Amino acid sequence: MEYSEELKNLCAVRNGTYHGPAPIPQEGDWTKVKDIGDISGFTHGCGTCAPQQGTCKLTLNIKNGIIEEALIETIGCSGMTQSAAIASEVLPGKTLLEALNCDLVCDAINDAMKNLFLQIVYGRSQSAFSDGGLPVGGALDDLGKNGSSLVGTHYSTKLKGPRYLNTAEGYILKLALDANDEIIGYEYVNLSAMMRLFKDGMDLNKAFESCKKTYGRFSEGVKFIDPRRQ
Repeated sequence: MEYSEELKNLCAVRNGTYHGPAPIPQEGDWTKVKDIGDISGFTHGCGTCAPQQGTCKLTLNIKNGIIEEALIETIGCSGMTQSAAIASEVLPGKTLLEALNCDLVCDAINDAMKNLFLQIVYGRSQSAFSDGGLPVGGALDDLGKNGSSLVGTHYSTKLKGPRYLNTAEGYILKLALDANDEIIGYEYVNLSAMMRLFKDGMDLNKAFESCKKTYGRFSEGVKFIDPRRQ
């Protein structure tokens, strides 16, 4: 390290106010973080690409500075979906700092990583006040027993009005309209549950029928439309 001559000629003044970093909440404790290895936490971060045509939700479970678990969920861009596959191979085993500085290919995934990093280092993780944090495998709980992300898709125009395409329950088959042509319910199929039953040996048609349900006042509809074709 080099010092300028001007600085060398100054007298030294003692600084007696150093108290170390402020403690942050981490997994049920208050920690003064000085190194990456001091960081533990489970949390989510969201990011978008530069033209904002796609979004990534990134979930990391970090123990002692190391990423032990990663869940990458993307929507809106086919390239980002492929990049997420790469990120799932790249992230686990890296330190939090390595992950922040590696190229995760997609801008949205990199942006999510940046936002997630800020949450964790400032003690804003989801597990900040959870004693011992969440076990590795906790991210799978977000996907439920069907191992599938929740995606909502709804389309609307001034001319023709709204179309529900996918909701939290599943893939919309029919919309129920009342006498005013307003949506009062819908019929849907939970595709993830259907595939789980099919993989377990159930006949596909029977699995489809068993996972087909209605929501709202569907039975009271006076008109039923396919939101993708009508």
